[in-house]
Amino acid sequence: MPASRTPRAVVVTGGILLGVAVAVVAVLGWTFARSASRGSANPFDFFGYFTNQTAVWSALVLGVTGILLLRNRAVPTWLALARGGAVACLIVVGVVYNGFVPGTGSAPPWVSAVLHAGLPLYAVLDWVLVRDRPRLPWRSVWLVLPYPLVWLVVVLLRGQNDGWVPYGFLLPSRGLGPLVLTSLGLLAMLLASATAVWALSRIVLPRRRGVGAPR
Repeated sequence: MPASRTPRAVVVTGGILLGVAVAVVAVLGWTFARSASRGSANPFDFFGYFTNQTAVWSALVLGVTGILLLRNRAVPTWLALARGGAVACLIVVGVVYNGFVPGTGSAPPWVSAVLHAGLPLYAVLDWVLVRDRPRLPWRSVWLVLPYPLVWLVVVLLRGQNDGWVPYGFLLPSRGLGPLVLTSLGLLAMLLASATAVWALSRIVLPRRRGVGAPR
């Protein structure tokens, strides 16, 4: 039997996802190259930022999802879970940067706008409006925690050993108590964000032809 044609809606959705992924990688690559030209191209510092790590994660899951849709393949549940986790982390990135530490960092303003506002906003709108993912089971919501926990531990250890931290609110000079409270607050914010993302996966919207939950 001849292979079925990929519905137009799926092609458009997959193309947008893949395009966003490529754009994010391009922005990160340009920013790193800019740092290298100024003699500050330490990859452990550059990718030590939660923003940059989450942007890479998001680009990866969006790109893979886009490729699967373009090939008219089912999006597996594990990939939808990874994507939901990325959306939850992006929400935290947007809230923390724009609500608590706006204008900080050495990146050009337009780069900060893309990574701290544009990408989180796109991720949320895409998650809500495009039905290319399943309802995420509540028992899996805890999966958003291991990566940020590991990131926090590594950052706090680096701060104690070589003095480098990506964000001022994680400076060792603040003391153990404030650092513990800050860490717990960030994890609580992430869990609340993930709860919202998991709940949004249950919203039932009219489906465009050919764009639906994974088989």
